Amino acid sequence: MLRFTATSLSLLIVVCVQTAGAYVPPLAQDTRQSPQQSASASEPQEQVRAIAAAKNPLPAEADSAGVTRFSYIVYGDTRGRRDGIQEQYEHSLIIDSMIATIKRLSGGTVPVRFVLQTGDAVENGGIARQWNKSSIDLVSRLTTEGGVPYYLAPGNHDVSGASSLESPVRKQGLRNYFAANANFIPPDGNPRRLDGYPTYAFGYGNAFFMALDSNIATDDKQFEWAKAQLEGLDRKRYHHIVAFFHHPPFSSGPHGGAVVEPASAALRARYLPLFRRHHATILFSGHEHLFEHWVERYTDSDGQKRRMDQIVTGGGGAPIYSYRGEPDLREYIKTYDAEKVSLEHVVRPGINPGDNPYHYVLVQVDGDRVRVQVIGVDWGRGFQPYRSNATDLQDVNR
Repeated sequence: MLRFTATSLSLLIVVCVQTAGAYVPPLAQDTRQSPQQSASASEPQEQVRAIAAAKNPLPAEADSAGVTRFSYIVYGDTRGRRDGIQEQYEHSLIIDSMIATIKRLSGGTVPVRFVLQTGDAVENGGIARQWNKSSIDLVSRLTTEGGVPYYLAPGNHDVSGASSLESPVRKQGLRNYFAANANFIPPDGNPRRLDGYPTYAFGYGNAFFMALDSNIATDDKQFEWAKAQLEGLDRKRYHHIVAFFHHPPFSSGPHGGAVVEPASAALRARYLPLFRRHHATILFSGHEHLFEHWVERYTDSDGQKRRMDQIVTGGGGAPIYSYRGEPDLREYIKTYDAEKVSLEHVVRPGINPGDNPYHYVLVQVDGDRVRVQVIGVDWGRGFQPYRSNATDLQDVNR
């Protein structure tokens, strides 16, 4: 028989009140201590260490203008089952494979130059020891052994899912996020950084990259900054625009399907039209602990048919999710009928967790061509989401 004491009932009520208005996934609601409970007032608060600086940092933006061939890696959702207690084991398997890939390509024509992470580095970003004990040293292997910079977009587990900038929980998570990523995020005052936000951009070669905080996708200041960045780009140089953030606009795992989370709704309504207007090449997200690939096709203002690829890569080590169903796209397609918007679900995740392995994505840029390769690790080494593990991001005979 299920029994409730007065104390447990009070706790249930407190949890319901605190989470109202901001979606928090069930896995975030565990028995770990909150940031406020993690240390007593008499103890010095643990400070988050910075991820080691990259052995081979990116050059100044202007200095790479002539580069048209290179690779980069994308992955997400590395939070572990025992964050704050031990190093993230599943994440370590990803890191081992990434370093091997970086070294394999280092002497070729498309070397890996950096890594993008789509969010949820740790289970509770407000707790310093989770970063220090479970994540920092692992990622530092990428930047030292692999030698490449690492760029993290904040997930809901990193800075909370609060949409309010004044949320105390968000502020604590942000302090730790900024401390961990101090060697990679442009400082306040830099034209490629939105001051005070975990929102930034950088250019390398013929591609421009933008990290957004999708937890606050309704925030006007962030949107206007992103809009200004895109409007100010030299499109003769930047053939590719890549955005990475945590919440997927469309997905079919437990955060998608029939569910439309507020962040996803805001991305659909505000950012996707912006990205179409500026002919973005790829949008990377996580949040769903699986791999899936969408292609959004549309006709631009000049009557030219275009595509925008949207890749969900959340197989970095967090507990694996599985397919839950297709989202209802009818209203979205109807809203943008003038642009002849359509969506194709190119890769669906499997219905069983065992169908969706830990993985990362290797992206190879060769002029105007982009090729993605999905690399599974451990028991997922044979993962072939495209009937192979790679595909070119281009339409043939369309």
